[in-house]
Amino acid sequence: MNIPFSRRQFLGGLTVLSAGLACPSWLLAAAQPLTTDPAEFRAIARDAWIYAYPMLMHYQTMQKQALDAKTREYVGGFGKFRHYSELFTPKNRDIVTPNNDTPYSWAWLDLRAEPWVLSVPAVDKDRYYVHQLVDQYTHNFGYVGVLSTGREAGDYLIAGPHWQGETPAGIKRVLRSETEIVMILGRTGLKDANDLPAVRAIQQQYRLRALHDYLGNPAPAPATAIAWLPWQVPRDLGPGFIAHLNQILELCPVDKSEVALRERFARIGVAPGLPFDPAALSEAQRQALIAGIQEAQADLKTASGQVRNTIGLFGNRAAMHNDYLKRAVAAAVGIYGNSVEEAFYTGSKLDSSGQQLVAGQRYRLHFTADQLPPASEFWSLTLYELPDRQLVDNPINRYCLSSRDALQRDADGGLTLLVQTEAPVQQDNWLPAPANGPFSLTLRLYGPSAEVIAGKWQMPKIERV
Repeated sequence: MNIPFSRRQFLGGLTVLSAGLACPSWLLAAAQPLTTDPAEFRAIARDAWIYAYPMLMHYQTMQKQALDAKTREYVGGFGKFRHYSELFTPKNRDIVTPNNDTPYSWAWLDLRAEPWVLSVPAVDKDRYYVHQLVDQYTHNFGYVGVLSTGREAGDYLIAGPHWQGETPAGIKRVLRSETEIVMILGRTGLKDANDLPAVRAIQQQYRLRALHDYLGNPAPAPATAIAWLPWQVPRDLGPGFIAHLNQILELCPVDKSEVALRERFARIGVAPGLPFDPAALSEAQRQALIAGIQEAQADLKTASGQVRNTIGLFGNRAAMHNDYLKRAVAAAVGIYGNSVEEAFYTGSKLDSSGQQLVAGQRYRLHFTADQLPPASEFWSLTLYELPDRQLVDNPINRYCLSSRDALQRDADGGLTLLVQTEAPVQQDNWLPAPANGPFSLTLRLYGPSAEVIAGKWQMPKIERV
């Protein structure tokens, strides 16, 4: 970011202007020499990388969607929706674990100059939609949708951390972000292929307006242009991560719960806007930085392998309790998952005996009558090939089963879903498996019950027949 004065000028200016003006202690700490204790440097580097990982993955998404017009994912820059309203097939490989439950609408907002207004239409009682608002920490800080704000039309103000204006007439709710940049991930429920025109019609009614446009006022002065750092992997998930984190933190005012954390991170050069060059470190500091990153990556891999469902992985700051490893795990296993009150995700790549699900075997997933997926909107079960986590080619072009399908119930009211490569005699409940290789199953519940949210409901084990 281009700033009008240097850190040294800023600190000096505070001294000259008034002793009564306070400078945050983490900013003062950033001007101090870095720690020369290799053990301390390594420990802080490990924690800082875990803290940064979801923010870096979020930056990677923003780079593709909002900054680089040459990418396939580009949405048009800031303040514009891009709607996806085609069914995913195995040929679509832009994202992992795609689903055909809820076609996406993506947008990015820069809130530095002024808030933005999100307008949504009224929808029928059987139509699901949601707009998930994500800040630069990857917190889900707000929701607009049938479960959170209802099915009526409405205008919702999305404001940054420094906005102090009056709420305009006609605004149903103010949704305030901790950070200056916000991502909107909209999802609109799709019943089947014949429902695509209706979904597209709803998407076209999602509207974004800068506050001055909404009010019919002149535009405010634009925010200073940001010289965004280029993103390159693996460099920027290695020692280069600190330079990126420091730029991101310029747009993330420190939360009072993180003051001590930011002070500690400053001991290795992490602070908003602070230049960072790994080559300027001593050899001992560089080795400690690399060791800390490697430890963090190993810890993330271990923790990610233990995930069974998404309870506790996604939410706002209060729900996440500043558990930075959990936040990193969420970004690793499925960034931008919904908070559990909105949707619940679970699944498995193993059968009931602990063996990998593989082609050539026959499996069943049996729900008893009192164990059916408890979702107020709908549920779906999707199969993904591994390790790419993509949809699987099959002769009937069926990639998921859903409560919206004409599934055949068992005689006792239960439900048995069949997962196998060869077609069974009765195909209504058949989810085709791949011809070769391992795969996994993902169950999604939209509008999960209180029992699910409390962690008292579990998906049954997948049985090998």
